[in-house]
Amino acid sequence: MADEPQQPEEVTRLVEAIKAFEAIEDDEACAVAVSQALSDWPTHQSQLRELRQQRVKALKAQGRTWEEIGRLLGGISAARAQQIAAGVSGAQRRRAAAEKAAQPGE
Repeated sequence: MADEPQQPEEVTRLVEAIKAFEAIEDDEACAVAVSQALSDWPTHQSQLRELRQQRVKALKAQGRTWEEIGRLLGGISAARAQQIAAGVSGAQRRRAAAEKAAQPGE
C-alpha cells in the first residue's frame, strides 16, 4: 500500500485547532469561540489566497509548467493553476459562468 503524502505541519495544526473547538464541552463557549474564529476567517482566507498566488507565480518563474503546478496543488488542471496565478477565485469563475449562461445566444 502506497504511503499517502504527509501534509504540512501547518495544515495539521489547523486541523487540530478545529478539533480543539469540537472538544469544548460547554455549548455556549464553543459557539462563541467558533463564531469569533469565523468572523475573522474572510481576512485569513484572503491572506492564504494571496500567499498561494504569490508562490504559484514564483513556481512559474522558476520554469515549472502549469501542468506541474496543477499536480503540486492537488491535481487541479493547468488552466486552474493559471487562474490562481492571475488571482481568479472560484466565486469569480462561477459568477462569470452564470453571466455567460444568462446571455442570449448570438
